[in-house]
Amino acid sequence: MMDVRVLQEKLQELVDRKWDLPAIEARCQAIAAQGIRRKELNRNEIIADRQRILDRVQRRGEEYNFFAGNCARSAALAVMEEFGFGTMEVMKALSPFPGFGGTGWMCGAVTGGLAALGLYAGSEDLRDHEAMRATIVAAKRFMARFEEEAGGVTCRKIQEEVVFGRYMDPGASPENMKAFEQAKGFEKCSLLPGIGARLAAEIIIESMARSE
Repeated sequence: MMDVRVLQEKLQELVDRKWDLPAIEARCQAIAAQGIRRKELNRNEIIADRQRILDRVQRRGEEYNFFAGNCARSAALAVMEEFGFGTMEVMKALSPFPGFGGTGWMCGAVTGGLAALGLYAGSEDLRDHEAMRATIVAAKRFMARFEEEAGGVTCRKIQEEVVFGRYMDPGASPENMKAFEQAKGFEKCSLLPGIGARLAAEIIIESMARSE
């Protein structure tokens, strides 16, 4: 069940955080130039280091959103970077997904988290139904956890009930963007890609633990 007090404390922490923008920008530029670095994953080390990995993925989801202002891309990138899969083409594809194309529907952090899970568990074989079923099982688990933790899965609901107390659409006009910035929108909305990235990484690690 959503813990309102915990979420409000986290929102305040994001507003008060001293963001290391030069370091975040340098990391983003390196990824853009070099692509996602492939990794040889050591299952046992990942499982043993689970808590530190989840904390790092969450932090990077938050940082990428604060820097780049795209919750879908930020959630996906944090997971892709951690586990070493995907390409920057995925970032292009996720460009219009904050608020499901700015409509206030599905939260971009949900979309980005689902994209990361698809890249991890899915298959390029269009007839690989077993892999497709695995991604759907993971997606259902992710969606339920995200809704429980964030209080919803749509941008509008989360903004109204958790983040701002009202729905803000920064892309609707310059005036809306100014209001969003004044409300610390880039800081506060970083809450969601942090949650989405962490939950997706959590599900990936759980799948590794089951595959003994």
